Amino acid sequence: MRWLFLDFDSYFASVEQQENPRWRGRPLMVVPLERTEASMAIAVSREAKRAGVRRGMRPREARALCPDIVVTPARHDVYVRWHHRLMAEIERHLPIDLVHSIDELSARLGVGQREPEPARLLARGIKAGIAANVGEALTCSIGLAPSRLLAKIAAEMDKPDGLRVITPADLPDVLLDLPLEELPGISTGIARRLARAGVRDVAGLWRLAPRQARAIWGSVAGERFIRALHGEDIDPPPPGPPKSFGHGRVLAPEHAAPEAAWPVACALLLKAAARLRRARRVAGEVILSVRWRVEEADGEHVWKHVLPMATADSFGLLRALEGPWRALLRAARRRRDARLRSVHVHLARLAPEDGRQLDLFAAQDARWQERERLWAEIDRLNRRFGGRTVEPAALKHLDLAYLGAKIAFGRIPEAADFDAMPEP
Repeated sequence: MRWLFLDFDSYFASVEQQENPRWRGRPLMVVPLERTEASMAIAVSREAKRAGVRRGMRPREARALCPDIVVTPARHDVYVRWHHRLMAEIERHLPIDLVHSIDELSARLGVGQREPEPARLLARGIKAGIAANVGEALTCSIGLAPSRLLAKIAAEMDKPDGLRVITPADLPDVLLDLPLEELPGISTGIARRLARAGVRDVAGLWRLAPRQARAIWGSVAGERFIRALHGEDIDPPPPGPPKSFGHGRVLAPEHAAPEAAWPVACALLLKAAARLRRARRVAGEVILSVRWRVEEADGEHVWKHVLPMATADSFGLLRALEGPWRALLRAARRRRDARLRSVHVHLARLAPEDGRQLDLFAAQDARWQERERLWAEIDRLNRRFGGRTVEPAALKHLDLAYLGAKIAFGRIPEAADFDAMPEP
């Protein structure tokens, strides 16, 4: 045993039950909007899952299965605060190697923790420490295995509140009954590639040679996956610099019309631009994607605008967003129902701010440097006095409460970004 993988059970819903003792033991669903009836579940409690409620269900569908279900809007800043308390507790037991998301982490076991029984004792100690020192409603499932991939698979095999060990002697038998698509790392696209190669189950996947997997994946990731599946302690390469910064939101009914959604898109872009400057990067492309409330065959619509020179100037990025937005309005005129379900804005083609390729005519506009310095100062003021202290006047009266701390699962704000967590 070399790896421990920990996965918190129904994390958002469990935090709500921890904060509200009257909801413990009751079915509960978390939705993204304050107007809960217009939303879909982004998390459901274990009690709701047992009644058949699933992510993506609307409240009225959930009530048909579970009349007494609690429906509550998401509070991502609260989930981040509890996340940091949980990480501090787990660090008391062993060093965390990697936080994969707000509800998943992995840790390399020490030399004296690698036999099955010491590893189980460690896992039980973590569970007991969380219950005693953080919150009894915040349970987790833990997997222990020779590779990080196998430990993640083990954690998924015995949820909720499970503890599963996979040893080399268990392989491959312990994996053979699992659906191929449920293995972490087997996306829909990879599953199609495997099927074209004649691999349709875990037994066939197990028989692949690393070189064959590299060819199917089209990269060394396939070889790494197969070797980790066989129990080799293969660490992924360290993450590189971010490839994009973006934010997206499910839209409240009053913002569903394209004209009403424009200020929301601007606010999302400004949040992404602030993160861009904080990382000392510049963006050469603005990407707008939307989903319609009434789905048609086209599903998601995506438009892009490439800038002549990469920039961190929010004014320039907002102007660049206007082109994709005009394309959105043209697409909306061709639809019977032009209401939007969600909008996402991404900044891509990133480069270091001191390594960008300058436009031939940039020198003719000396103000671009002044504007970037202006926005850096605006960021400093907003960090000191609050996220919307300084912003364009057109957004001042926009009620964007649901734009508050968005958790993209791979990006978790630092504890210092939040007030101290009150004692439960």
